[in-house]
Amino acid sequence: MDKGSHFYITTPIYYVNDVPHIGHAYTTIAADVLARYRRLRGDEVLFLTGTDEHGKKIQRSAEQRAITPQELADDVVIKFKDAWKLLNISNDDFIRTTEKRHIEVVQEIWKRLNAKGDIYHGFYEDWYCVPCESYWTEKELINGKCPTCGRELEKVKEESYFFKLSKYQEPLLKYIQSNDKFILPLSRRNEIISFVKSGLRDLSITRTGFDWGVKVPGDKRHVLYVWFDALINYLTGAGFLHDEEKFNKFWPADVHIVGKDIVKFHAVYWPAFLMSAGLALPKQIFAHGWWTIEEMKMSKSIGNVISPASLVDEYGVDPTRYFLMREVPFGLDGDFSRNALLTRINSELANDLGNLLSRTTGMVTRFAKGIIPEPSNEDELDRELKQKSLWLFEEYKKAMSDLEFHTALIDIWEFIASTNRYVDRTKPWQEAKSGNKDVLSSRLYNIVEATRIVAVYLMPFMPETAKKILSTLSQDIEGSNMDYLVKWGYTKSGTGIRMAQPLFEKVSVVPPAKEQKIEQKGHEEDKKPVEQIHIDTFKKIELKAGIIMSAERVKGSEKLIRLEVNIGETRIIVAGIGKSYKPEELIGKKIAVVANLEPAKLFGIQSNGMLLAAGDSEHLALLTFDGDVSPGTRIK
Repeated sequence: MDKGSHFYITTPIYYVNDVPHIGHAYTTIAADVLARYRRLRGDEVLFLTGTDEHGKKIQRSAEQRAITPQELADDVVIKFKDAWKLLNISNDDFIRTTEKRHIEVVQEIWKRLNAKGDIYHGFYEDWYCVPCESYWTEKELINGKCPTCGRELEKVKEESYFFKLSKYQEPLLKYIQSNDKFILPLSRRNEIISFVKSGLRDLSITRTGFDWGVKVPGDKRHVLYVWFDALINYLTGAGFLHDEEKFNKFWPADVHIVGKDIVKFHAVYWPAFLMSAGLALPKQIFAHGWWTIEEMKMSKSIGNVISPASLVDEYGVDPTRYFLMREVPFGLDGDFSRNALLTRINSELANDLGNLLSRTTGMVTRFAKGIIPEPSNEDELDRELKQKSLWLFEEYKKAMSDLEFHTALIDIWEFIASTNRYVDRTKPWQEAKSGNKDVLSSRLYNIVEATRIVAVYLMPFMPETAKKILSTLSQDIEGSNMDYLVKWGYTKSGTGIRMAQPLFEKVSVVPPAKEQKIEQKGHEEDKKPVEQIHIDTFKKIELKAGIIMSAERVKGSEKLIRLEVNIGETRIIVAGIGKSYKPEELIGKKIAVVANLEPAKLFGIQSNGMLLAAGDSEHLALLTFDGDVSPGTRIK
């Protein structure tokens, strides 16, 4: 993903018929962490976010509120900008699709595609989902509804201009297959490859049934499809058409961070538009997972939508940022639990990190009059801590390059634990008592140095916390490159430090028995006692790790999906997960399989095994592995 000294990162642009919630915050914080990291490495960064303000659903939302679409957009944009300011987001630009600079770029791209012969006039007739801004054929529907969101669809028949998407099926497939990091994670890449292989239809890219959008050059009766308009924001933000020097510096984008629900638009439509326009493709599209709230889908009707402002009000900016980046491997789905958040604040932030800073400044104040001493002699324990800092440097860089933010934080906390163990093993207070000044000076210096290094690594994730730590240690790192900052010995001896104030206040964790849960109407917990089994009975169950190689819906069934699963051998398994997963998003998942279940016939298909999943019949989540587990490995 490296591109020298310039780095361009984007979030999706967010629809203005919604207000900022935890999902928006998750994407934007992740992009901010990466942007801050690249700046810390010395790169010139362009970090773009913004709002998507055109389309039928924006026009309808405005009409329902008896205001104009522009008034609706102007109102909601302020909420997004305020949210990003509150969360300490360091974006370099905020783009709005109603801006003149963007409209000009969209119309220029239309002209290029038209000049290429890739746009033609015709008539569109099919199903349209207003909330998803997506078109679907009859065979793609699930129970006559949108396969993405499950809502009712509208039958649309009108005059339209089409983009020759089918023309780019083979070039796009070839590009994806020859660039293994173009779409990540692997499950999303497999999903897109499967989608492209299934055949690409030409895409209707204009509408005449409403007028809130970018007008087609030369035909004002048509407005451009909102996704055609929205995706081009990445070019506008990079300076296309208006700032050639900036565009040459930052395009192609290094990474588009998006949610998994919009990966098709970014990994199929967008590359095809760029190919047609003769422009370079982005280097990477990374699609992260969704958040549930206390194991329930986030929904306005249920009332469990969480705003970033409420989290910040209750727990602070940096704890919120830390939890969202630490709790779930980036790319997978995750569940937001307040108790999990509170536990991490108390255990990892207050105890581990806060305690390290407190004992560091306390010992330097008590044993060295608040002055960082000069290190002298060195023994094996000192060298071990230094070696651990070198290990962290390599592991952290790899994790950040792969967008494995949770791994980077795990590695930092391993180093924090190593530093705390170093204190416990070396016992500086005993050296102070015995009067061994040389050894004591080295111990104290090393503890300060390790704590400073921790703060440097935390800068992208928790910038204000990192600044507090560095300020307490009287360390100035402004303008320095990370590679230099984390080298052992950067801390200057003879510098005075201050006693640390608590970095984080501990918070009360709700006991499980009293924990408040939001329950969906019509669903009650099963009060019956769980039947216990003997260990010998459990041992009869043969559990194996598997990987899904292919998936397709079973004709005539709403729930069943036919899977080919490699568990050391290929098995056909029919699973009732069709209401929770689309077949293409299952490919590549590493799953747990009951391998010795008696075969059963379902809809005429013999199923040889069972997948493990949690939830009810309507909402199931597969038990998956996030590490490297070979197919066929026994689960013990």
